[in-house]
Amino acid sequence: MDSGFTHFDFTLRDGRFVHIRAMRPSDEAPILKAYERLSPEARYMRFMRVMGEPNIERLRKALASFPESGLGIVATVPADDGFDIAGSAIFLIGRVGTRCEFATTVAGEYGGQGLGKALLKALIAAAKQRGMQEMEGFVLAKNQPMLKLAARLGFEIRPDPEDASVRICRLRLAGNY
Repeated sequence: MDSGFTHFDFTLRDGRFVHIRAMRPSDEAPILKAYERLSPEARYMRFMRVMGEPNIERLRKALASFPESGLGIVATVPADDGFDIAGSAIFLIGRVGTRCEFATTVAGEYGGQGLGKALLKALIAAAKQRGMQEMEGFVLAKNQPMLKLAARLGFEIRPDPEDASVRICRLRLAGNY
């Protein structure tokens, strides 16, 4: 199954370029390298807990499950050894086949440059194309940049009734964008 995702180049606010494309199983090493470059705070914001070593088996399972279980996209930049990952976004299709959960990560040196918005907008469009009717994400209440981005893109943001430190961001995909 082809992901159907169309790759594209994106210009950041500061003039740098990134290439946005679907994740593939061969991205394992660059994804692990990108994880290592994340600060402890960035890891906490993304995974909502203190993270040490990444779960490589979980990563492999996720990469192998795309595109059937959802979609992963990466923003790449040229590097001496090929490319680095500047950001990523995924959606996983839930048990109800018309709902999906999203997550995004942007490397610190690319924050505030419009990359998170570009990734999330591309993810929303891909989810709509796959027939998803609702997208949701769980975001720490103190992750204000992500919450502000979600609000700008039309997500409804509510407190998680089970955890006061978390906000649930929901977007109805039917009729949006």
